[in-house]
This record gives sequence, C-alpha cells and structure tokens, in this order.
Amino acid sequence: MRLPLSFEFFPPKTVEGATKLRAVRQQLYTRKPEFCSVTYGAGGSTHDGTFNTVREILGEGVDAASHFSCIGSTKETVRMQLAELKAMGVKRLVALRGDLPSGYGAGGEFLYASDLVSFIREETGRDFHIEVACYPEVHPQSRSPEADLRAYAAKVEAGADSAITQYFFSAEAYFRFVDEARKLKLDVPVVPGVMPITNSTQLMRFSDACGAEIPRWIRLRLQGFGDDTASIKAFGLDVVTDLCVRLRDGGAPALHFYTMNQAAATLGVLERIE
Repeated sequence: MRLPLSFEFFPPKTVEGATKLRAVRQQLYTRKPEFCSVTYGAGGSTHDGTFNTVREILGEGVDAASHFSCIGSTKETVRMQLAELKAMGVKRLVALRGDLPSGYGAGGEFLYASDLVSFIREETGRDFHIEVACYPEVHPQSRSPEADLRAYAAKVEAGADSAITQYFFSAEAYFRFVDEARKLKLDVPVVPGVMPITNSTQLMRFSDACGAEIPRWIRLRLQGFGDDTASIKAFGLDVVTDLCVRLRDGGAPALHFYTMNQAAATLGVLERIE
C-alpha cells in the first residue's frame, strides 16, 4: 500500500542553493507528493524566501503549503500575508506559533498557534486547508504531557484540518499520541513527520534543540560510526525504513518527510517501502 506523501523544504539563502533545490524538487516530484511545504524563519525572517519558494513550487505544478507563524505579528500583517498567499494560489497553510528572533521581547497580537488558526478561519473561512504541529514526545516548552495535549486540542478545536508531527524515532510514541488524541475526540488526521538520518552531528544538534528523542541504541550506534559517513547513511536508511514500515502498517494516514533540501535519503527510504 502506497501512502500519500509530502516533502518539506527550507528557503535557500543563495543563488546556488536555489538552483540545487530546484533539482532536488524535480527528483522528489517523481514520487507524486500531495504537496510540498516551505518553512518560515523566526519572526518572519525568511518571509521573501519562503513565499518565493512557494511560488516556484506552484509554478512547477505541485501544491505548495506555506509555513505561517504568528508570534510577534499583528492581525493586520497576518491579514495582508493571507491575502498575498491566496492571490498566489496557495490553498494549504502550516499554522505555527513560531519563534521570535533572538533579542526580541514577546509582542504582537497572537500568543498561541490556536489563536492564529481561529483568526485564519474567521478571516478566510474554508479557503485554506490548515495543518498544525503536534508533538508525540511532548513539546520541549510544555509544562506536562497533559498541557501539551490540551494545546493540541485547542488548535484542532480552533479549526485545524490535520496535523503534522515533530519527527521521532519511536513508532510507539506516535501511536500513543494518536490514541490519546482520539480519546479526546480529536479526529483530524495526524501525519508522522519523518527525518532521514544522514549526518549524526546535525541530527543530535537538531534533536537537542527541538526535544525530539533519539533512542539510546540509535545514539550509541551513530557515535560508534565516528566519521564513517557511509556507515551512518546505511544505518540511518535501515532505521528510518523500519520506522516508516511500522507507521504504514499501523495505520498512519500519510508520511511527511523533512528533506533538509536533499533528495537521496528520502528517495532511498521510499524505494524500499513502495
């Protein structure tokens, strides 16, 4: 059984990066994704890059979802950006609280992603399919698993259509989260976010920053490979392929790949599971 797919990119900072990303997208388009999403920097710092990349993806004939963060924003700026995205032909948003750039205090008219979801629905009705984030291993800033689940519930009740998870390597954490959400009658699809493993140093750094758990056995194996890049990639391919098979067989509705603007690792997994 082939699951629906989506791929995430970040806006490139250089002309060379943009050229490379176009080639990467063409490789990944062979897998017929439902959509591709583009991340949004802290405080809207990549606004132009995000919107330009979204515009390119739409021009390539693929549905594009813009990440859309609200922290530090006013209702008027959000209203203008929603109009800009709608005029571009965007039909899907990933609505996030987001991070403020370092050195900024709190501010703006939105405190939580649920406030943003409510505002988008009030302003645009059903013009956008709204994705929100969720955290099978609990958001790193959450006071407790219960508080984290309540925050997720608020986003769904505000009008979210579906959710994409933070990446994880424990299928049990995903299925437990889905079960707990279902008990609260939160029935929107919860799509697993999948992070291919290609660079152990980078993975450790990302995971420490975002609260994603790397199981001890995976961490120890990666450390044991040292600088042996080929072994890290081969091991990572095995781990992530096994995870995707378990998610697929357990009933996950789709898979969302955090590509890191690379094609090979994601394609390697898909070649094994499809």
